[in-house]
Amino acid sequence: MTGPAPRHLIAFALALSLSAGGAPAIAQAEPAVPTIELSAEASGRAANDLATATAYVEAGGIDPARLAQQVNQVMAAALAQTRHFPDVKTRTSAVHTWPVYGKEGRKIEGWRMRSEIQLESRNLAGLSELVGKLQATLAVAQLAMQPAPETARSTADQAATDAIRAFEERAKALAATLGKRHRIRHLAVNYGSTPGPIRPMMRMTASAAEAAPPPMEAGDSEITVTVHGTIELID
Repeated sequence: MTGPAPRHLIAFALALSLSAGGAPAIAQAEPAVPTIELSAEASGRAANDLATATAYVEAGGIDPARLAQQVNQVMAAALAQTRHFPDVKTRTSAVHTWPVYGKEGRKIEGWRMRSEIQLESRNLAGLSELVGKLQATLAVAQLAMQPAPETARSTADQAATDAIRAFEERAKALAATLGKRHRIRHLAVNYGSTPGPIRPMMRMTASAAEAAPPPMEAGDSEITVTVHGTIELID
């Protein structure tokens, strides 16, 4: 009487059966999908509807305490003037004090101090008038015009939309030239801008400052958006 086959014989028979035709075929690597890298850009003009200025007082003296008192008095008077212009945002900025050395560079012969305030407003006429008044006692380092954040954002969003559309049209045209369709694998959007004009200002006398506030021409700034990406060509 024949008993059941040993387990190792069953396993061997199963292995033979799989090798004869039941084993799954080894998956072959898929061919690489052809890709194309390309870019497109678009730009827009944003109104320079925000003006900024830096006003400062700088003085020198032998006694640093008395020098600080002098500079602080001038700055306090200037800040009092700014309160009459509620449309102008004002904040105190850098304050620097440094020694003045003699000819040999060893002995301190005096001190210099500089204190600054930053001015910002969308009311260009108001800021121009205030700067004119401040120039009676302060110097103005620069006067700059630029788009307000919301103005720049709106222009950048529209430029980004135009750049993406241009990218898609270019990708479609390239794929069609090769008799293919396409899909986007990767897309990056980069924002850039051309800053508004920055005008250096010279210190003016009190009478000149009161008679002629600095002229301000806003103009506009160019905001450019560039789109870089990779597309896959498909049948």
